[in-house]
Formats: sequence, C-alpha cells, structure tokens
Amino acid sequence: MMKRVISIALVLVLALGAFAACAPKEKKEETIKVGILGCHTGEYAVYGLAVKNGATLYIDKFNEAGGANGKKIEIIAYDNKADDAEAVNAFTRMVGEGITGLIGDVLTGNTLAVVAEANPINMPMVTASATAAAVTYDEDNDKVMENVFRTCFIDPFQGEKMAEYAADVLGAKTAAIIFESGNDYAIGLSDAFKKKAGEVGLEIVQEEGYSTGDKDFKSQMTSIKAKTPDVVFCPNYYEDVGLIVTQAREAGITVPFVGGDGWAGVKAFASAEDLEGCVFTSGYAPGSTEEVIAFESEYTEKYGEETLNMFAATAYDAAMVMCNAIKLVEEAGVEDPGSEEYKQAVIDAIRDKSDTVSGITSPDGYAFDEFNNPIKAVVVIKVVNGAEEFDRLY
Repeated sequence: MMKRVISIALVLVLALGAFAACAPKEKKEETIKVGILGCHTGEYAVYGLAVKNGATLYIDKFNEAGGANGKKIEIIAYDNKADDAEAVNAFTRMVGEGITGLIGDVLTGNTLAVVAEANPINMPMVTASATAAAVTYDEDNDKVMENVFRTCFIDPFQGEKMAEYAADVLGAKTAAIIFESGNDYAIGLSDAFKKKAGEVGLEIVQEEGYSTGDKDFKSQMTSIKAKTPDVVFCPNYYEDVGLIVTQAREAGITVPFVGGDGWAGVKAFASAEDLEGCVFTSGYAPGSTEEVIAFESEYTEKYGEETLNMFAATAYDAAMVMCNAIKLVEEAGVEDPGSEEYKQAVIDAIRDKSDTVSGITSPDGYAFDEFNNPIKAVVVIKVVNGAEEFDRLY
C-alpha cells in the first residue's frame, strides 16, 4: 500500500512539473542601458540637471514611440557632484551595470577624467556640454578620441567668435580678460580669444586671473578699469560671471562683458541693469522656431523653467544622436549590446549616420568634423532687460 501511495505521489509531482514547464513564461522586457552622468547637485547643478532632464525628455519620447526595434532604452543616471574622482567612480559603476553608451559628462574637467576611462574600452560617448578641444582630440599625441562626440561647440570656436563679434559688431579696439586660472574651460576660451584678437586688430590691454572659489574680484576690477578697455572678455561659469559683472559695475566699469556658453542662466546671478548689453555665445536660440518652442513647452511642463537652458537643448540632441545610432544598429541585426562589435557599430553610426537627426540646436541634421565636433552655426545671446535673448547667428 505504501509503495502504491509513493508511486501515485511521484506521478503527481512529475505531472505538475510537466504542466509548469508547458505553462507560458513571463517574458522579461529586453532593454538597452544608456548612462547619463553629470553634476546633479551643487553649484553647477543647473548644468547637470539640464543635461539629465533634456536627455531623459527625448529618451522617454523615443521609448513611447517604440524604442530601438522594439527595445526600450533604460537610463542609468548618476550624480558626480562636479568632482573628477566621483565622475570616474560613477562611470565605472555604470560600466559594471552594463551600459552600451554614455550621455555626458557635463563639466569639461569631469568629462576629461571620464574620457580617460571610456576611450580605452571604446565606450560610445556623447557630451552635450564639455567644450574643451581635448575632450575629443589629444593634441600632444595627435590622437582623435574615436568613441567621443559632442553636440556643443568647442572652446576655441567660441573664443574666436567672441573676439570677432567684439571687433566687428561692438566696434571694440581694446579688450581686457578675466578668467578662472585653474579651469580648463576658461583657459581654452581665453587662449582662443587672445589668438583671434591679434588677427582682427583687437588689442588685449589687461589680463587677470583668479583662483577657483574666489568671491572678491575688486583688485582685478581696479586693474582692468585703469586700462579703460572697450570690452571685457569673461569666459567663466554663470555664478562667477554674476559676481564679476556686479563688482565691475560697482568699480565703475560700464563697458559690455562678453563670454561663452558657460554664461547660460547668468540672469539669475546679477541684476538686469548690470547685465544689460552683455553677450555670450550659445548653441541654442530660445523661441526661435516652432520646433524650439515645442521643445521648450514640453520641457517646462515636465521640469519647470529653472533648468531650461542651452544644455537642456544640446542634451536633447545628444540623446537623439545616441538613440538614432542604437536604433540603426538594432535594425541592422547586430546582437548583444555589451559586445565590442555592438559598441563599435554605435560609434560608426553616430559618426556617419547622424545627418538625419533634426535636432533642436542643429535642425539640418548632425555632421561631425574630423575631431568629432559638430558642424553648425553659433548663436549669440544678448541680455536685454534681464532676459537672455537671441541676438543673431554669427
């Protein structure tokens, strides 16, 4: 009797096992992981959050439209706190979590640190905001970082354009410069401005540096005022710019200040009166087209107006470029997003097949030069009545 009971029980167990094996299994949705890395907290958070939000806004729309051949993009986002070591650690964690590509980093110094890690492993990388030429090209070794692209302008281009604008549009004959001496971004713009100034007949009459973290610029303003320049080039980030311009006006300097895209959002850090007539370069012209207006509406509805700036737009474009490349690779049937073959295919698609990407800051599509920099016109923004307004394409 006992043997019979055991036999019946065994038959039931086997039957249940067979039934379970035949039952339909829940299919796990396959995703492709893309990292978003930047300074999401701290004094430069307005940049990092703009990049994170702009990229996320597009990726969410991309996923809603079907993703990459049916696969969704999964975002892996980390805050680097504007610190190089934190940036490298966060990137290492992302790689461990299986990212296929990276949107970021944000600040130039952080990005250079990440590139040093991303280049040896050939990780596809698109930055929306790191403007130093060295991000994509190592001049000392004559090496192009083949895996790294950007949707923003490079420092030399911005510095050159501001020197030309100061001479041609503002009619300046002399200029002074004040820059953060330990900042790659500020140094790059400053060097390019000085070089182009010599070519366009703009004399540099005074050059002042300052240390990271400085808040008192009175001595620099006194030295600059004594030289009575026609314009002051200030290639720094918005918070420092606000302090510098305010103290310049207090010192009696009334001439226009000009700068680069690091000024985006400066209107919140100095008075409308002190900033009146100042200009800076940008890759983004607010309210300039129907597409831009639609982007701004979608962005502010989801994230508010505080972080809506140029980098939100270039990050939206960076996500478009990355997602377009991944979609093309998926449609071509390349398998395993973690493989070297897949990553190289994404890099090739970014470089060669981004011309159909009609971005917010490059509506005619993205083309990249031999150094993986975008080929597009620069926007000049003027501060008028406290608002950062489109002045012209230049």
